[in-house]
Amino acid sequence: MQTKLQLTLLPQQVGNEATFRSIIKQKIGCGEDDFSYRILRKSIDARSRQPRMNVSVEVFVGENPTTPYENEFHYRDVTTATPVVVVGSGPAGLFAALRLIELGYKPVMLERGKEVSDRKRDIALQNRNQAFNRESNYCFGEGGAGTFSDGKLYTRSKKRGNIRRVLEIFHRHGAQDAILYEAHPHIGTDRLPVVVRNMRKTIVDCGGEYIFNAKVVDLILENDTIKGVKTADGNTFFGAAVVLATGHSARDIYALLQQKKIVVEAKGFAMGVRVEHPQALIDRIQYHCKWRGEYLPAASYSIVNQIDGRGVYSFCMCPGGHIVPASTESGAIVVNGMSAAARNSHFANSGIVVEIRPEDLTDYHQFGALCGLEFQKQLEQTAFNNNGGGLQTAPAQRLTDFVTGKLSNSLPECSYLPGVVSSPMHFWLPKIIGSRLRKGFRSFDRYMHGFLSSEAVVVGVESRSSSPVRIPRNADTCEHIQVKGLFPCGEGSGYAGGITSSAMDGELIAEKVAEKLNRH
Repeated sequence: MQTKLQLTLLPQQVGNEATFRSIIKQKIGCGEDDFSYRILRKSIDARSRQPRMNVSVEVFVGENPTTPYENEFHYRDVTTATPVVVVGSGPAGLFAALRLIELGYKPVMLERGKEVSDRKRDIALQNRNQAFNRESNYCFGEGGAGTFSDGKLYTRSKKRGNIRRVLEIFHRHGAQDAILYEAHPHIGTDRLPVVVRNMRKTIVDCGGEYIFNAKVVDLILENDTIKGVKTADGNTFFGAAVVLATGHSARDIYALLQQKKIVVEAKGFAMGVRVEHPQALIDRIQYHCKWRGEYLPAASYSIVNQIDGRGVYSFCMCPGGHIVPASTESGAIVVNGMSAAARNSHFANSGIVVEIRPEDLTDYHQFGALCGLEFQKQLEQTAFNNNGGGLQTAPAQRLTDFVTGKLSNSLPECSYLPGVVSSPMHFWLPKIIGSRLRKGFRSFDRYMHGFLSSEAVVVGVESRSSSPVRIPRNADTCEHIQVKGLFPCGEGSGYAGGITSSAMDGELIAEKVAEKLNRH
């Protein structure tokens, strides 16, 4: 017998296994403990003074649980199949490759960085301010920028593809059960490397190729059709199509396309800062209590407002997380956030960013479609010039000092491992960003009372929240509007934002590639 229950319980009732089973037993009227259950959905309702959990449960009495998967996956042997070049191994590239295998094509994965274990060592050196590798860092390497992030899988892009399918693929490759039922699922930076490595194993075991240290430096074109790519080591890779899934930080790819006179477009994006609070402070604000206890997760937040005609909003909020260095170039400072699966750090950080439109960048129009990219670069270089002279140290300011416009005489403890130095960020941030941020922080404090705190620190700069460039593609075929066989994909193409939407875009592109090749 199968039964579904909708329960609204206290966190401790859900978190204590014996108590939870007892409640289920009572609800189904079962006289024995001979039953099993599977959580279908779990979310937190923190609107009242006492947070509660809404839990949907499927109970099995006298029978084994059914599979948790709603989708079927058929990874076949594609060793001798038609090759398709996939440039980039982030979520878009990985999911494109896996879907190509299901559709009977051989993915040839080209990753400019290192495999995930070697990449971890380079990142450790970067965190200790000892070295910086342009091709192996928080953005470049196996799994892309998503590998060393919170692994947040929540997305509002429900029309772009099958979200459940993406979650199930992650789960099949080692992600925890909770991502299948949490309202805001996340994997965690400590678990993502294993998941990414398992995805690579699936690709290789099925006959796909996976090549590291393969930075693409040229495109092989014949008339208006792409035939393959060349890498920095002089190798050439041919394919029936090329999936370009290079991510929003592969600036050299945009420059290459422009050099080849391949159309790219400027698009809106967002830039700002990272703001870090003590996690206990965010818990008090969100859960309306002095201490959240052991059964509630580290609290998060999502805030947005319109300030002077532009959106100001939180981005990539990392409860129980750390701020990390995310630059891909020397002489530049970029920060981002990440959390481990347990989200057990004493800090909560989030990007707070301001919407930027191409028409805002009148001083950069000489750069054409790359005007936003140049604006990004200049701000990142400005942050480096105000970082106290360290390799990866970052400029910072108390949040209250930033809002009132004064230099911080001291800084609160911060999770950013390379270190922070006091800097007048209110002075050197461009007005279109800084003035809106100051107004935005005052606004946020009105409905998250306590957010504007001297315990909070602003760290700069958060400049890679989205791509300032779009690689335009045909609405029906998803091929580039100018080059046949070239399929722009994921965040770097300007058609996705975040792990899940990039993964769904990767699957879509794989299907469009198969449609094209099946017609010929």
